[in-house]
Amino acid sequence: MSVSEQALEKTELRTRKRNPDISRERILAAATEEFATMGFGDARVDEIARRAGINKRMLYHYFGNKDELFQAVLESIYETICKSGQSLDLDSFGPRQGLTNLVDFVWNYYLDNPQSITLLNTENLHNARHLRFSEKTRTVHPPFESMIAKLLERGVAAGDFRPGVSAVALYITIVGMVYYYLSNNATLSVFFGRDLRAPDALKHWHRHVHETVERLVLAAP
Repeated sequence: MSVSEQALEKTELRTRKRNPDISRERILAAATEEFATMGFGDARVDEIARRAGINKRMLYHYFGNKDELFQAVLESIYETICKSGQSLDLDSFGPRQGLTNLVDFVWNYYLDNPQSITLLNTENLHNARHLRFSEKTRTVHPPFESMIAKLLERGVAAGDFRPGVSAVALYITIVGMVYYYLSNNATLSVFFGRDLRAPDALKHWHRHVHETVERLVLAAP
């Protein structure tokens, strides 16, 4: 180990002792960028360490190997979605406004976080081999699902929503319409011969998602 590497490791040890969460978040941010840019197969731990400004040995202290690091990146995505979704506080709104807020949340999340789309596509190509071992993912989703279920129950009780729509079906419907449009935007734009990423096109699809979800959920007049 060179003198400069030894100095870097000493600095990292001091940082880790002061605030280990900062080091972990730096690694996760760098890994998210590297995996989203290069994919799982071509991503390099050396490059992630360089991006994070941390010694590779320190990286392995927090994450045992590349697979565990990728799993942590995916867990971070789902944790962010679930915790941010819960902060919507849907109970504070009427059912119809709560439904509008939920659609807007999903739309804005994937529009603002294209890396999440790339990373989830990668994990699906690997048949969810990392997420299937994730205890964290299994613990963060029940409160999120429960929040949507409560919204639907309140809507049915108020006569605003029709019965029979499950929280899982509603969420997958919303995400499916948002995710597919954004993840396949380039090919769809070529196929239909128009820029589906243009501001007017995005506004139109956002409105279309709202209208479709309302037709699914709202009670008949």
